[in-house]
Amino acid sequence: MRLDKFLSHMGFGTRREVKGLIKSKAIRVNDVVVKDSSMHVNEKVDQVSIYGEVVEYKEFIYLMLNKPAGVISATEDSRDQTVIDLLKDDVRHFNPYPVGRLDKDTVGLLLLTNDGALTHRLLSPHKDVPKVYFAEIEGRVDESDMEAFTEGVILDDGYKTKPAILNILSKGPVSEIELTITEGKFHQVKRMFEAVGKKVVYLKRLSMGSLKLDESLEEGTYRELTEEELDLIKQKNDPA
Repeated sequence: MRLDKFLSHMGFGTRREVKGLIKSKAIRVNDVVVKDSSMHVNEKVDQVSIYGEVVEYKEFIYLMLNKPAGVISATEDSRDQTVIDLLKDDVRHFNPYPVGRLDKDTVGLLLLTNDGALTHRLLSPHKDVPKVYFAEIEGRVDESDMEAFTEGVILDDGYKTKPAILNILSKGPVSEIELTITEGKFHQVKRMFEAVGKKVVYLKRLSMGSLKLDESLEEGTYRELTEEELDLIKQKNDPA
């Protein structure tokens, strides 16, 4: 890989800016001052440093975001704040994007990455990746709703959902539930409850596949996945 491409990918500026760093003798490869930005480096073997600080190369980034309400699951938008707007420059330069989407008023777990292969596997309708949600429902949720969700409900467009697991946490004028689904139709959870005559008033995603929301993350904050978390989602979603 060309050195200027390597450093640009790692967020150290444009190729022109990298040339400026080289002119100031700030960049070394294997402890030798670099004079040519077009030189090639082996990102797995060669040691690149800027002002004495070693640059650790990584191709992909994996971020767990606790999405807040009012933010849309998109990379850019002319009207609304996006999940990318919540990121700092040190991770934004990797050009991550949301894996799937959460509605504007839905909170909770959202994975951001630039790993296209993993994204495809997680979102493939053939993989049946389970997604768990906590919700507050206007209306009394009961066993008949559990049975309906197990069978699959008919949405407003005539689509019948795949079987879902509905657990009732509390019953009342506003009921609390946990719901596990394996697909991601537009506004699906809300439309499923509308199909049984009820309304979602609060919705939070708790997990996606083996990845669970870190409850210590405040809404609007994020962190990189741990190696253990990354191994889990990759193992669970490797092609058969």
